[in-house]
Amino acid sequence: MKRSRIAAFPLPCQGRIPNFKGAEAAAERLRQLKEWKQAEVVFVNPDSPQRKVRENALRDEKTLIMASPRLKKGFMLIDPAKAKGKECYASTIKGAFKFGARVQEFPKPDLVVEGSVAVDVHGHRLGKGHGYSDLEIQILKRMFGKVLVVTTVHDLQVVKDVPFEKKDEKVSIIVTPTQVVRV
Repeated sequence: MKRSRIAAFPLPCQGRIPNFKGAEAAAERLRQLKEWKQAEVVFVNPDSPQRKVRENALRDEKTLIMASPRLKKGFMLIDPAKAKGKECYASTIKGAFKFGARVQEFPKPDLVVEGSVAVDVHGHRLGKGHGYSDLEIQILKRMFGKVLVVTTVHDLQVVKDVPFEKKDEKVSIIVTPTQVVRV
């Protein structure tokens, strides 16, 4: 991503879910999906490339559930009415703590959006290696049963094969700036 000049702040992109040029376009493409339009509650990870997804959720008046970084402070629920006019700031980690409430219980998300380092067309995703996305999805499944998981990535992050283990959680929809891949 660095060599192709698509990595975006924060840099370096190693050791994190990499932000990328086109993250806002991927968020807008996601916004056009029927699954997004029908969703009332959206769970989105706290990583930089999904910031615009979180902002769009609030702008589209969806209840936003966000994991705190590394799950250290659990989950945040951001009511879009409380963030009205401040959606851009409320979609940041600092803003989520200001406009949101720490919760242990929350409504079932209609859509779960996670970031990825890489993903393949079979829905296997590679994270930054700490297992937080897998843990978030597992918690949601324990709480609610099956959940629809989406990832937003750059087209270069969609690869032929991603190494995976049986315990790894898969995605059902891959959204890039130029395409939607349904697994």
